[in-house]
Amino acid sequence: MQNIFFDSSETLIRIVLSSVIVYICIVAFHKVSGKRSTSQLNNFDWVVTVMIGSIGASTIVLDNVPIIEGMASIVSLLALQYLVTKYAAISPEFANFIVSEPRVVFYQGQFLPEAMRKERLTRQEIECAMRSEGIHDYDQVAAVVFESDAKLTIIPKRDPSDRLDEQGNIKPSDTLKPLY
Repeated sequence: MQNIFFDSSETLIRIVLSSVIVYICIVAFHKVSGKRSTSQLNNFDWVVTVMIGSIGASTIVLDNVPIIEGMASIVSLLALQYLVTKYAAISPEFANFIVSEPRVVFYQGQFLPEAMRKERLTRQEIECAMRSEGIHDYDQVAAVVFESDAKLTIIPKRDPSDRLDEQGNIKPSDTLKPLY
């Protein structure tokens, strides 16, 4: 139980200095690596973010992890993230492997129980997303999509004059077509 509140002034100074250095480095690395590293996270981005947080904390608190080694780890992760996302942008097959597909979980006034079960979503979560968009009635919603970044997107119904194709059938919106 010794050292539970204070170890030494040397340890405290090391932690404060390494905190400042690690913070500045991580902010600079993220600035250089671009918006992707801090954007709405898909699964891959989330894993990298958690790993960077863990490495940063270890570098600050553990005296056996030098700052240079911790920062080299973070730069390596950001470089890997850059390479993976760059390749995903040019290879649809790889993109499908690395990023989860969006899924329609509510369509034309109906909850889709199978899709909700696969995504582990409840009716209450979907209704919460509708309320946050100011939706009062199910019939105001064309669809709800569970996106790759785990957000629920509400697609309101279109104006009736814009909803029918040449044969008089209801046409899906352009953003929903790829999900069918």
